[in-house]
Amino acid sequence: MTDHSIDRTGDKDVTLGLDTFGDVTNDAEGTPLTHGETIRGLVEEGVLADQVGLDHFAIGEHHTERQPLSAADVVLAAIAARTSHIRLGSAVTVISSDDPVRVFQRYATLDGVSGGRAEVILGRGSSTESFPIFGYDLNDYEELFEEKLNLFAELLQEKPVTWSGNTRPSLDGLSIYPHSESGAIPTWVGVGGSPQSVVRTAKYGFSLMLAIIGGETARFAPFSQLFQQALEKFGQPRRPVGVHAPGHVAATDEQAVEEFLPAFETVIRGVAKQRGFRTPTRESLMRDVGPGGALHVGSPETVARKITATLKELDATRFDLKYAMAGMPHSTLLTNIELYGTKVAPLVREMMSS
Repeated sequence: MTDHSIDRTGDKDVTLGLDTFGDVTNDAEGTPLTHGETIRGLVEEGVLADQVGLDHFAIGEHHTERQPLSAADVVLAAIAARTSHIRLGSAVTVISSDDPVRVFQRYATLDGVSGGRAEVILGRGSSTESFPIFGYDLNDYEELFEEKLNLFAELLQEKPVTWSGNTRPSLDGLSIYPHSESGAIPTWVGVGGSPQSVVRTAKYGFSLMLAIIGGETARFAPFSQLFQQALEKFGQPRRPVGVHAPGHVAATDEQAVEEFLPAFETVIRGVAKQRGFRTPTRESLMRDVGPGGALHVGSPETVARKITATLKELDATRFDLKYAMAGMPHSTLLTNIELYGTKVAPLVREMMSS
């Protein structure tokens, strides 16, 4: 199997970034902002992430009133025009309900706009609101992802593509443009807990992003091990493992919990109802805030220690803090970004190097 991705960071250097789903934020009085105001605020947040020295800024695709970022690449291009160093990508692109050719073209264009700083994280969609919007049947969930991931891997070679399948029209020796600035767009696959998905990611030579939203992070350690074993089996070089997990940074542990947990609790209870898993309690969420849990919430020192422990436990070299929940004030998010970049990131790098 051809190696389809380039890891510009290597597989030893720790990189730290931010993920967001573009949740609608509130003003200082607690009134929800408009979608346009939220999007413009998100551009400001991405610019600040670059200014404080973070490595990645990613926006996840969603199609709801509370998470209206259905065209993340457009917002990323706006951020690219105002930044110089930070890598820009999708926290997840739901390739199952999109056209791989258009996904490639959009992110290759972003790569050109940003001077080679684009990347993409592909997923099959744990939130499935995009399927009926674009006319896809959830009964085809698995086939859509497998075929479209296969085609995207071919497109990344930036050579004439011959491909056929059941989910989109065939390609017969066609070249797809634009070509990327760097020759290949770094590509990750977001995995939420399926061994089959881990093996599939290794087969295509993509990097692995572990999406952890609750529970103990230690349960994902076998997936990291399986990934490297599968890479070796498929004759692929080692690829980095990243972690995406929710969190929030404030001056103190108590302030961080007070600012973040009510908004997160509202969101996660809605997700639990929608997907049919057990509704979390405040007690269970506080366990996730504690050692070994998935929520990275607290003072800079607390969050830095927890990120370091997570990276070491999962043999990962990238951590993306999923910041921002619907209803949190924009000013609070800016403070989180500043503390994460100026306080947390240097501490993590120091701890990981010791």
